[in-house]
Amino acid sequence: MADDKKGGGGAVQMEAKLSLTNGVGIIIGNIIGSGIFISPKGVLSASGSIGMSLVLWVACGIYSSMGALCYAELGTTIKTSGGDYVYIHEAFGPIVAFMQLWVTMLVIRPATQAIITVTFANYLVQPFVGDCDMETEVKMIAIAALMFITFINCTSVRLSTLINDGFMVAKILSLVLVIVTGGIYMCLGEVDNYSAPFEGTIYSPFKLSMAFYNGMFAYAGWNYLNFMTEEIQNPNRNLPLAIVISMPLVTVIYVLANVAYFSAMSVTELLSSPAVGITFAETYLGPVAWIMPILVAMSTFSAANGSILTGSRLTFIGARYKQLPQVLAMVNTSFLTPIPSVLLTGFVSVLMVLPGNIGDVMIYFSFVFYFTIDLAVCALIYLRFKHPDWERPIRLPIVVPILFVIICSAILAASVIEDPVVTGIGILATFSALPVYIVFIYFGEKLNAMSWFSGAIEGATVLTQKLLSLCLEEAKTTQPAAAVELDDLKKEATA
Repeated sequence: MADDKKGGGGAVQMEAKLSLTNGVGIIIGNIIGSGIFISPKGVLSASGSIGMSLVLWVACGIYSSMGALCYAELGTTIKTSGGDYVYIHEAFGPIVAFMQLWVTMLVIRPATQAIITVTFANYLVQPFVGDCDMETEVKMIAIAALMFITFINCTSVRLSTLINDGFMVAKILSLVLVIVTGGIYMCLGEVDNYSAPFEGTIYSPFKLSMAFYNGMFAYAGWNYLNFMTEEIQNPNRNLPLAIVISMPLVTVIYVLANVAYFSAMSVTELLSSPAVGITFAETYLGPVAWIMPILVAMSTFSAANGSILTGSRLTFIGARYKQLPQVLAMVNTSFLTPIPSVLLTGFVSVLMVLPGNIGDVMIYFSFVFYFTIDLAVCALIYLRFKHPDWERPIRLPIVVPILFVIICSAILAASVIEDPVVTGIGILATFSALPVYIVFIYFGEKLNAMSWFSGAIEGATVLTQKLLSLCLEEAKTTQPAAAVELDDLKKEATA
């Protein structure tokens, strides 16, 4: 697209084109996927009652908002794309950062994108085939969707954000439809399920932490805008403002949607439903129930698009920090997009679709995902004391990140106690990054001294550059406000 090409100055660099609306679209687009249509069952099952379930949905929203505000401070202090990876690298060094990069790049993000697109394919075909088994066809549709999304993100950031902005409306409409329908039934006197809202509540701390864990799944994605900080217009204003607009809106919509679910469905009905939103529509929307699977499909497609858009920046920044091959830090000279990083993200996601147990993969790595967020907020606390003189356009009361870390650590500890084998497998897989780091990064200079190795890498890089019309970004005229000197990194990479 013409608007993605080089500006008047001719500099080859990704431009800061993301507006406040785009930022809100990315956050809401990544948060609202399929979770709100599925997670109510998990929260209710572990909490035991409607009342406690609603309390937990509110708590998850408040907790997620606390984390998002912590990321607002991090993103306006360290104005470098890359999100968690950059913050962990700055505070705890390259080894810990590479472990996060390794598991996120090769497992967590691709598995998430695979699950989302498979969900998209399932909901897309459901109105036409009902409950028929179409596993192969669903996988083919999911792969086609991933390839299409990858193509979009290779050619135009603007088109990708327009999809997020447009489909954000579909996401909100699908939940407003649920809320309005539930509200109508409540006005007609369907409030029997609220006569004893806390009856059956499970007060076990471990069970409640698992219920909280399930609720957090539906709110996941609030940190994704930080992966594109350099591409946000006026990040000091638009990054925190996008968070402040998005998080209360999502929380209110989620809580009201659950109120609507519970007004129309008993505890038994909700727990027996494979997808609460669809069951709700089939029961109460009558002849227009078909619209709900379509709206959910649009919601999940947008979420997959937003995940690839932001996830590719993690790979791009990892290469800029010299922890991945240099070619992944290059951008296309016409579209000004990091095509190699987008292609890698899309390719690994396609591979994740092929096996039939993607969900099991994410179960193993959920602990690692939340531990990464916990570690990033720990980085905020650490950097407050290590670099008190840094410019911080947003400075939260220190109690906010400390409370977030305490809660997150308690939930992670409960998950280890609840299922030590599953969390142990995820942790061990994360440590598989260490041999790779030692061989290719710690001893990288010795490898590059071998002419056959350096020659092969250089040949592959030059060939890819020619095929995809790539070059390294040129230095920007403005310096970031914190310790990560973007220009120095680019100059080193060019040298």
